Amino acid sequence: MRLYLAGLVAARLAAQTYFSVPGPDAPELAAFGTYSVGVRTVELVHPGQVDILRYSVESKSAPVADRKLKVEIWYPATLAAGEQAHTVYESQMAGRSAGRPGVPTTFQISGKAKRDAVPRQDGKFPLVIVSHGYPGSRTFLSYLTENLASKGYVVAAIDHTDSVFGEIRAFPSTLLNRAADQLFVLESLSRQPLFLGGILDAEKAAIVGYSMGGYGALASGGAGYSAQSALTRLVPGGYLDGFIAGNEKFVGRRPSNLKAIIAIAPWGAQPPMNSWDAKGLEGLSLPSLFIVGDHDDVSGYEQGVKRVFEGAKNSERCMLVYENARHNVGGNPAPEGIGLDFVSRESFEEPVWRKDRITAINQHFATAFLDLYLKGDSSRLAYLRPGVKRAGDAPWPVKPGEQAGGKFSAGEAGYWKGFQRRWALGLQLHCYAAGQAASN
Repeated sequence: MRLYLAGLVAARLAAQTYFSVPGPDAPELAAFGTYSVGVRTVELVHPGQVDILRYSVESKSAPVADRKLKVEIWYPATLAAGEQAHTVYESQMAGRSAGRPGVPTTFQISGKAKRDAVPRQDGKFPLVIVSHGYPGSRTFLSYLTENLASKGYVVAAIDHTDSVFGEIRAFPSTLLNRAADQLFVLESLSRQPLFLGGILDAEKAAIVGYSMGGYGALASGGAGYSAQSALTRLVPGGYLDGFIAGNEKFVGRRPSNLKAIIAIAPWGAQPPMNSWDAKGLEGLSLPSLFIVGDHDDVSGYEQGVKRVFEGAKNSERCMLVYENARHNVGGNPAPEGIGLDFVSRESFEEPVWRKDRITAINQHFATAFLDLYLKGDSSRLAYLRPGVKRAGDAPWPVKPGEQAGGKFSAGEAGYWKGFQRRWALGLQLHCYAAGQAASN
């Protein structure tokens, strides 16, 4: 009977859908990795931070308070015989609206990770900090966090206080704290790796940020905000000065172990915010990967993300473009098995693209980028330098009646490396060396 029940549990788990495990049409590097994954929740406290939401107009100052941050950490793990890598993440419903009839106030998704599993002790793994949007949650990019951990990364995703689903407070807190939260968690884990012991390679780190997370990642990476931007009016008292380009508080703020950033639909460059000017963008000298939809109606494309990408001329950089996609190119797909109205569903999905297709492509390119810049795997460069910028322009000729099956391209005739025949479509990839000006 015990063996029978164990078999039922194993079969049920095998049938689970995990966002971190892509489907058979995923590009080559999206595949779940060879490591089992553990996950643990920790709370970090950033002492003495400005509480901008208690700013006093009369005194023109704000009090300080300890800032608590809940962090989810995924890592390569060792599982005992019979243990299964499975957990459940629960979150408040996505979006900013109050509860609506027929729509649950919380949702759950399955995770392919073992809660509090024993970390592996046979290697050292780079650190990746993941930062959600406004609003969001530390598990909103679990498709990517679990996937990267399975490939030999320690991934720490932050619940940014005041901008978490169900716990949203006024926007100035997010504007002020986003980059500061990222750098604090990076520095804290690098200095005191908690339960991770000797497995963390703290000298190699990256930040992945979606939307407001991308806004913060750019500043964390060296792109200081403009003193003339709307940010300085929205964050009173000069408290944002520590992230303004050229300010003495900002100079040298980027930690030496931060080696790269991924900015997914980063918010802030679009008018009327204009968070960065040319001088600020020149401060980004780290390798960077931008991911954006060319119809992004939140962060903007031509005057938003594309302008930042082109202005970051001191960065070795790539921009992956989803043609006809809007802003939702960063988070998980919608949870399964629950009722969602349009308002809820539009927080997850895209109007044109399949979301599981987007997450698989993001897994593929994030893997190539981080393996190259954090692990020094030069073989990944070929995935980031396709023969043509627009995927649909690359031919993969076959003889009449010939089938390519599930074969991945090796880059023949300019066809994008790692994609199946006919499946490299609707994408653009623009890459430039540091110091190289962007061109159409």
